Amino acid sequence: MRAAIECSALGAKTALICKSLLGKAHTVMAEGGVAAALAHVDAQDSWRTHFQDTLFGGKYLNNWRMAELHAREAPERVRELERWGAVFDRTPDGKILQRAFGGHTYRRLAHVGDRTGLELIRTLQDKGVHQGIDVFMECTITKLLQDDERVCGAFGYWRETGRFVVYRAKAVVLATGGIGKCYKITSNSWESTGDGHALGYEAGAELVDMEFVQFHPTGMVWPPGVMGLLVTEAVRGEGGILRNNQGERFMEKYDPKRMELSTRDVVARAIYTEVKEGRGSPHGGCFLDISHRKAPYVRQKLPSMYHQFKELADVDITKEPMEVGPTGHYIMGGIKVDADTGASGVPGLYAAGECTGGVNGANRLGGNSLSDLLVFGRRAGAGAAEYASRAAPPRIDPTQVENAAGEMLGFFERPGAEDPYKLHVDLQNTMQNLAGIFREEKDLTVAMARLEDLQQRAAHVGVVEGQRMYNPGWHLCRDLHNMLICSQAIVRAALLRKESRGAHSRLDFPKYDAYWGEHNIVIKKEPGGMKVQARPVVKVAELIPLVEEKKAKETK
Repeated sequence: MRAAIECSALGAKTALICKSLLGKAHTVMAEGGVAAALAHVDAQDSWRTHFQDTLFGGKYLNNWRMAELHAREAPERVRELERWGAVFDRTPDGKILQRAFGGHTYRRLAHVGDRTGLELIRTLQDKGVHQGIDVFMECTITKLLQDDERVCGAFGYWRETGRFVVYRAKAVVLATGGIGKCYKITSNSWESTGDGHALGYEAGAELVDMEFVQFHPTGMVWPPGVMGLLVTEAVRGEGGILRNNQGERFMEKYDPKRMELSTRDVVARAIYTEVKEGRGSPHGGCFLDISHRKAPYVRQKLPSMYHQFKELADVDITKEPMEVGPTGHYIMGGIKVDADTGASGVPGLYAAGECTGGVNGANRLGGNSLSDLLVFGRRAGAGAAEYASRAAPPRIDPTQVENAAGEMLGFFERPGAEDPYKLHVDLQNTMQNLAGIFREEKDLTVAMARLEDLQQRAAHVGVVEGQRMYNPGWHLCRDLHNMLICSQAIVRAALLRKESRGAHSRLDFPKYDAYWGEHNIVIKKEPGGMKVQARPVVKVAELIPLVEEKKAKETK
């Protein structure tokens, strides 16, 4: 939405295509706040400290230029949201209130209770609709159309009727979110099947940092019907304490300095370890307790969490602890883009948000995703509009359209076809069990073999009954194609990175490795298949003193 607003504002005819409904996106699960160095609560905060925190959280594998732009521009993007009508919580003197969050030196997250993502979506939706952007909802894109290498449009279908549609465009911006549905336990909703990652990869764009999958430390673990549903980090930001079944505040062992406000990778591994060693809660998690805070304060600051646990688990969080455990939440990896413009390596193709890689490195700090969307959504929109203003009219190749249509219709033409739901379960179990929070070579090798088998089975997947109208099985057939690409990229990159760093933890290589601390893993589609290689981290000479200063502080 932010990219579309910028495109439109710069005079480009702009269409916004949504897989689901406008405003129905995983962004609503970003509840805790938007990270920006406004310095409203802690006056000493600055973009420099935010930049340092982002690089430290990402274990210095971030694209330094992206991290710099993000930290510098986030405050203005938040103030812009406020001008567009966003309603933030306030300090006593009327400024935007900011709360503490894991990995952030200062209280930096501007928030609206624990419904910040929802407010961000509402504000951008209102702005975009009133700006006159064309919106096409419940439309799935299955292929980017190309004129030679240049992207010149997109092929898709209406989810309700199954009818095909072609969009002609001088430039395309991918902003499709994450890959959560590759995993069995995830906070992500059904849309998050790695569509943008796969579309970009198949068009020739590079993927970067795909081994880094973030497991949010706190998702619901009970009842089973809501397993994985996010419990916002704001609970810990407002003073929530993590305890094991012996009543111990176990984060004292894993990060005595930051405790519950340690980075997400550390907290997730700590909970996993407590459970594995027999100190978990009855349903395989741990206890998160905010009941020591006064009930009115909890209901005011965490209204969504209060109602979520009351309605779904019959737990009053003002009186008793929540039961939580790690849940697949976010992927740091994605399409490799230019920091300033959001351009991929493919002419006419731009990307922003979770389907891109670079800004977060090996691990994302909470709250950085929302400011990332605003900063790089705007930049990708501006980059696409500038490119479109000088690009020749797009030419659509009818053969590409016919092939894309044939692929989708082919799922109806396979007697005795493989069941897409069964294949999806097998894929999720493979990724959850063999490429999850902790990894080792023997498991990743098995995972790779299983994924290759699943790839072969996917060639025979099909629709057993029904037509193109209202057919979720048909939709899943195509989604599986995208999830398999993303899963193979994750596992191949995880096999190559022989160290533990950020969200990537190798039991067989538990320490940092100097070489891998200076290299990202980049993946590209080649005639022979998926090519995986190491590339030096993108650094900025002028920022070296800031980075060295942060490293010196952390080693004291």
